Amino acid sequence: MTDGELSLSPLCLIVPGLGNSGSGHWQTIWEQQRHDCLRVQLGMWDDPVRNVWISRIDQAVRAAQGPVVVVAHSLGCHAVLWWTRLLGDSVPGNVVGAMLVAPPDVDRDDALPVIRRFAPAPQAILPFPAIVVASTDDPYCEADRTEELAARWGAEFVLLEGEGHINAASGLADWRDGQDLLEGLLDARPRPSTQTKAGGRPGAPRGGEVRRIWG
Repeated sequence: MTDGELSLSPLCLIVPGLGNSGSGHWQTIWEQQRHDCLRVQLGMWDDPVRNVWISRIDQAVRAAQGPVVVVAHSLGCHAVLWWTRLLGDSVPGNVVGAMLVAPPDVDRDDALPVIRRFAPAPQAILPFPAIVVASTDDPYCEADRTEELAARWGAEFVLLEGEGHINAASGLADWRDGQDLLEGLLDARPRPSTQTKAGGRPGAPRGGEVRRIWG
């Protein structure tokens, strides 16, 4: 990535989860209200194929004309994680951050079969700064489990109080607190240098950092 590309404002690539994000979902509202958001058309929304979703994410990132911040929800988070896992050191350098909201526990015994297609959850350090957001009452993943995974991914962990799966049913509308978290990633500008030994780029938050937003 060149210095000229680093000077551009990042594009927010919206990566929905199972069933896509409907009209009341904060991802859809961000896409409608913000000038910097573009949805990745993963397709096969109700019957996802992991490698197809990975391929669509890769195509979208490589098509971007400048830096990218990935904004994923639910099963879309695991598609992003598998994309980074499979590409390894070949992850495009224009990805400057990721916001992973309400990733389900794909390894849970009672997880839906369609969700278990993305098991096991990758556990390598992400090669860019990341924030993982969870809720105390998400029915698809215990908060302690999400915090554990965030630490293994080298991501900052943000815990919300009583927001369920952090989706349309949570009634977040344009989710101003979430946009504040996003702005922190948009302001990040990792140096275009080689990756650290831990696998992350300079500037990545350390795993285990926790913030709590009480609703």
